[in-house]
Amino acid sequence: MIDIMAKKNYFFAVPIIILIVALVIFLAKGIIVDIQFQGGTIIEMEMQDSNFDPNEIGAVLNKNLNRVISAQKVETYNPEEESDKLSILMLKIPEENLSDEEINSIIELLTKEYNAKRVYRMQNVEPFIANETKQKGIRAVTIASALILVYIWWRFSTISGLPAGVAALIALIHDTLMILAAYIIFRIPINESFVAAVLTILGYSINDTIIIYDRIRENSKRMGGMSLRELSNISIKQTLSRTINTSLTTLIAILTVYIFASLNNIESIKDFTFPLIIGTISGVYSTLFIAIPLWVMWKEREARRKIEAKPTKARG
Repeated sequence: MIDIMAKKNYFFAVPIIILIVALVIFLAKGIIVDIQFQGGTIIEMEMQDSNFDPNEIGAVLNKNLNRVISAQKVETYNPEEESDKLSILMLKIPEENLSDEEINSIIELLTKEYNAKRVYRMQNVEPFIANETKQKGIRAVTIASALILVYIWWRFSTISGLPAGVAALIALIHDTLMILAAYIIFRIPINESFVAAVLTILGYSINDTIIIYDRIRENSKRMGGMSLRELSNISIKQTLSRTINTSLTTLIAILTVYIFASLNNIESIKDFTFPLIIGTISGVYSTLFIAIPLWVMWKEREARRKIEAKPTKARG
């Protein structure tokens, strides 16, 4: 079994390196935000030919309209005949709503050059709605994190609940940053699926942390003379097989869904499952190599302060 506390600096370095890479890319290229968070227009066109290239169409529209337009291919089932698939071209034009003239020119170009069949769906997202969505997402993550901190503080008061809660919260912030870093590195637009996935991972990740804290609390009663480092390493070792098995099972299920969505071009499911894959891996890492080492470091620092304070009190 690896002595996690002895090698904690190496484990801390891994996410730091990932965040530095993400920061460099962010400073160079920025972050891609989907229309739901900045406003704009979504146009979905049903195409006759399913073999169209969305990148080519996007480039042509960008040139003709002098606008930033992202295009992607989506396949869905025909609601009238479930056996038939519809090939949909989804266009996203951020920031400003299109004029009627611009919309008509897009439809005319797609109909003439790419045999577009009809407008499948069109939606305008106002900037104030996008800002409200963004604020609600941030609020949801903040409230969830605060409630988790309070719960851990109360639940593990016997092993110093505040350090345990803060360490767990830092681990959750780590998970959120790792998901965000993946979006920046792989140039994936941040949308409402990002918020939903982060909230899901917060609940999943804290579950593993609670299990190890619970084992530490039980072992502290049975192995009272043991140091915190030894106690933590033993507790992690005892719960490691359970953590790995649970995480692997979850990861296989999510990967299966992601592969299915990729093969069938179901973008909404891909958008949700990708951050779940990153978050699941990150959640296991943060539980084992971030939360527990931070808690041990805090407790050891408290113990040193108490020892250093005793002579001062004696002289007084």
